[in-house]
Amino acid sequence: MDKSDITLERMRSFVRVAERGSLSAVAREFGVGQSTITRHLRELEEAVGVPLLSRTTRRVTMTDEGGSYYTNCVQILRLVEQAGDEARGTRGQPAGTIRISCTAAIGVLHISRLMFAFQDRYPDIAIDLSLTDERVDLVREGVDIALRLGPLTDSSMKLRPLGQSRRLIVAAPAYLASRGMPSVPQDLAQHEGIRMSNIAGSDMLDLEGPRGERHAVRFGGRLRVDHGLAAREATVAGRGIAPAHRWLVHDLLKTGRLKAILPRYAPAPVPFNMLIVPERAGIARVRLLIDFLAREIGSIPGIESPRSRGGKRPTQKR
Repeated sequence: MDKSDITLERMRSFVRVAERGSLSAVAREFGVGQSTITRHLRELEEAVGVPLLSRTTRRVTMTDEGGSYYTNCVQILRLVEQAGDEARGTRGQPAGTIRISCTAAIGVLHISRLMFAFQDRYPDIAIDLSLTDERVDLVREGVDIALRLGPLTDSSMKLRPLGQSRRLIVAAPAYLASRGMPSVPQDLAQHEGIRMSNIAGSDMLDLEGPRGERHAVRFGGRLRVDHGLAAREATVAGRGIAPAHRWLVHDLLKTGRLKAILPRYAPAPVPFNMLIVPERAGIARVRLLIDFLAREIGSIPGIESPRSRGGKRPTQKR
């Protein structure tokens, strides 16, 4: 077997096995049998002349030679994809698949709508949208872009701030009719709170007042949930008071199914960021989506873009 047997197909199989650490997972991803992936790897190693992967019963890891070869393969595959994009671009037809991971609730309520608009503009681009609140390994899962709420620590990804997600305190009219309207932050300690079980410290509310003062208030209740959409439904059902992102409840506030309470006090805003796999950032269709999201994200209620932020925090509206 000579170097002409180093095909792009075999390179792709090697790269994804190196990233996922599992032949069976890559076989499922590619829609082929595991024996096909095994053959691709064997033929590639024979053509290169050195072992690229070390296999055990539990996992697959790269050898030292495999690590260096992986880096070069990623660059080669990226250049091949860019060349195809540029060739198609001469006909004005960007095409291919973009894989996106997004925090679940905002993905269901808002990002999916933006994806529809993007595909209307670029009908030959396929979107694979994964909605999860787990912090997935983007390279391992083959993701191009991730949209995440909250602070981020993965310094290996390119970070593009999209803005701040404003929050407020809400309750259903029926709940307030039976339990009364809180007039100061300390009143919240006497109410049923709907808390997030996957957020540390949800038994305390840290609110900022109109003059920037902080109010730490005990926040208890009989119901805890681990998903924003469940918290939304519980609040509408009158199960208690909840802190919420404005984008999560904007439609319910407009129709009167929820009311904003203590409008002069609010939890701190949460960063909303885009993570981009560096090797994918140069792909034309990925760049198109990055720029599209950066432009359109301001249409989501309560997301304040970096361009619009000043030194002073805007007042929460009723």
